[in-house]
Amino acid sequence: MSEHKSSMKSKELSVDLRDRIVLRHKSGEGYRKMSAALKVPMSTVASIICKWKKFETTRTLPRAGRPSKRSDRGRRALVREVTKNPMVTLSELLRSSVERGEPSRRTTISAGIHQSGLYGRVARRKPLLSKRHMAAHLEFAKRHLKDSQTMRNKILWSDETKIELFGVWRQPGTAHHLSNTVPTVKQGGGSIMLWGCFSAAGTGRLVAIEGKMNAAKYRDILDKNLLQSAKDLRLGRRFTFQQDNDPKHTAQITKEWLHNNSVTVLEWPSQSPDLNPIEHLWRDLKTAVHQRLPSNLTELERICKEEWQRIPKSRCEKLVASFPRKLLAVLAQKGASTKY
Repeated sequence: MSEHKSSMKSKELSVDLRDRIVLRHKSGEGYRKMSAALKVPMSTVASIICKWKKFETTRTLPRAGRPSKRSDRGRRALVREVTKNPMVTLSELLRSSVERGEPSRRTTISAGIHQSGLYGRVARRKPLLSKRHMAAHLEFAKRHLKDSQTMRNKILWSDETKIELFGVWRQPGTAHHLSNTVPTVKQGGGSIMLWGCFSAAGTGRLVAIEGKMNAAKYRDILDKNLLQSAKDLRLGRRFTFQQDNDPKHTAQITKEWLHNNSVTVLEWPSQSPDLNPIEHLWRDLKTAVHQRLPSNLTELERICKEEWQRIPKSRCEKLVASFPRKLLAVLAQKGASTKY
């Protein structure tokens, strides 16, 4: 009896019978009537017609490789484990698979996970957020989501960034006498630190930071560039200044300068670079600069300032207008890091 069932299960309908099922379907005959007339299970009739509609053939299609050794239950267990802990390693999955009595080859496990659309990737680097940080992010998002666009347009956003020098020797074979050359470095040789600001009206000043940044140096940068940037961008005296909570930014001498110059500072949550729209401008700047292949640090600084000034006002407007989406993302993530 068991042998009969096994043979019946594995038996495949002839091509002629499959074609007859399709012909009857084309003539308008129902599944139940075909099943009774041809003595074929109704589910098989439906499967053949579905295949014909999809591939326009009733022939057996080539199969994609050998059947999986892993059961559906084992694959679901793997997916649950990966979904619950995305940082789980392949070795850990291997051990848990062995404990369940499932196939224990790395390639089999990887294939099972890939079938569910999950792939191993290098984890993105994000700031480490404590519960206090996430609570502060949530509070900030709730408080500022209802701000008007006019209010956002009066914000002067700021930040620092480092730009690496990807120099090349652009004229090999030329004279190398010291008096006839500009000092150059090979790829990866050096970088500059920049402070910059922008608003919806466009980019403000961009400044190269010489030496190590400290509170006094930061205060001097603000003194020479902040108010002038606000003036150039026509923000008026009642603009709001955004900066992160770096110790140099919150030092006493910085606070005194901001207070003495009547600058309103936007209260900013710690560990939240993903909220600052200037991060997108830094990426734009680095892309544009590296396409020009500066060959030394002096040239790198000059090109940075040129490309910063070339960033269109429309780009700045769009970034500021997108700020509510960042806040909504924070709310959706319950204060955790966002895709930004």
